[in-house]
Amino acid sequence: MAQSASETRVPRSTGEISLSFAPVVKEAAPAVVNIYARRVVQARRSPFRNDPFFGGLFRDFGAPQPRVQNSLGSGVIVSPDGFVVSNYHVVGQADDIRVVLNDRREFQASVLIGDEASDLAILKIEADDMPFLELRDSDTVEVGELVLAIGNPFGVGQTVSSGIVSGLARSGTATGNGRGYFIQTDAPINPGNSGGALIDIAGRMIGINTSILTRSGGSNGIGFAIPAALVVEFLDQARDGKTVFERPWAGATGQPVDADLSDGLGLLRPEGVIITALHRASPLAAAGIDVGDVIIEVAGQPVNTPAEMVFRMSVQGLGEQVEMVYLRTGETHRTTVALIAPPDDPPRDTRVLKEQDVLTGMEVARINPSVTAELGLPLNKEGIVVINPGALGRRVGLQIGDVIRQVDRFVIEAPSDVGLALRHAAPNIQIEAERGGQRVILRFRA
Repeated sequence: MAQSASETRVPRSTGEISLSFAPVVKEAAPAVVNIYARRVVQARRSPFRNDPFFGGLFRDFGAPQPRVQNSLGSGVIVSPDGFVVSNYHVVGQADDIRVVLNDRREFQASVLIGDEASDLAILKIEADDMPFLELRDSDTVEVGELVLAIGNPFGVGQTVSSGIVSGLARSGTATGNGRGYFIQTDAPINPGNSGGALIDIAGRMIGINTSILTRSGGSNGIGFAIPAALVVEFLDQARDGKTVFERPWAGATGQPVDADLSDGLGLLRPEGVIITALHRASPLAAAGIDVGDVIIEVAGQPVNTPAEMVFRMSVQGLGEQVEMVYLRTGETHRTTVALIAPPDDPPRDTRVLKEQDVLTGMEVARINPSVTAELGLPLNKEGIVVINPGALGRRVGLQIGDVIRQVDRFVIEAPSDVGLALRHAAPNIQIEAERGGQRVILRFRA
């Protein structure tokens, strides 16, 4: 029977093994760009600036001076009208971004949407008829496929390295950064490759190179790429005018099912994610899922870690319905879950403290699912949280995410209570807060 031209198979001869990747690289390389990003930061001020004696003596010591931080990375043009994808850690905080093409043309770029948790950013350059890479459905990628990594390692210029797909569904501690969902490859990835393309032998992009697992700082053949499926969702949201990536909210916490849990649950083998907590507004709870259930599939794909579950929901997008398969007391159930944004209910009622409130500029809000998702708070946390401590709040020791329980004898039940309690407690103030599950006492004089 005739072999399909598009069929992937193992090379059958020395001649096939020696075939060059040059045609693929020639087609793909023009769409992979070098990115030069700059960020202007202020140097630390003099510790003597307010001292009545040393302030004059060390007037110029540590004076605030603008300092430029430069970063180098790669990016991929993903549409002919100039949309470029890169890593958030390359461009997310930059003030000035230059995109340099393989043919040495340069363009200024701006970040349309970025997300630190996913380490992805979409840029836009004002140009048309640009070379671009086709995005392949990353769910069709298989372990053992030949791949090429294209980027700008160490700033030496565009470089191509080859390897195979070493693993799929890499997430959590397996990647060394504790979060995310990745394709693993042994194609060498080095500093500067971040944001570059991982392509298949047909020249289609299957992922964005993002990190390596290393003890020495060098490439040890364990690299990770963000799947193209997530890039598609970022690109769609950027085209819709979103400036912040919106991911569906599960309203749940869970953990992987290991061998011990599997035995206790009576499962045939370790698989899935066991739900350990649910918010009362969780769409999973509304769909009939309960604490103790084991999610084994989302949108027809197996899931074995919370990060993988979040990824599967994210690539479907807000407003969609997704089928989930779960186990309960050994029986398999199916349900449909609505993919919603974290509710901003009850209202966060954000308050910014004024001058008479003592800690001028501090921003506080009521905790709700939306605030919980933004700050990474525990799922069912309640109370009044510090959104931004402000300069004075930082000085007395407050941090973003601190939950204020009391100011002296006054129990804090609403954002408006904070300023009032501080005024009544002055000049000697004690704040009782909760930070990372621990009780924190802060004392200061207003």
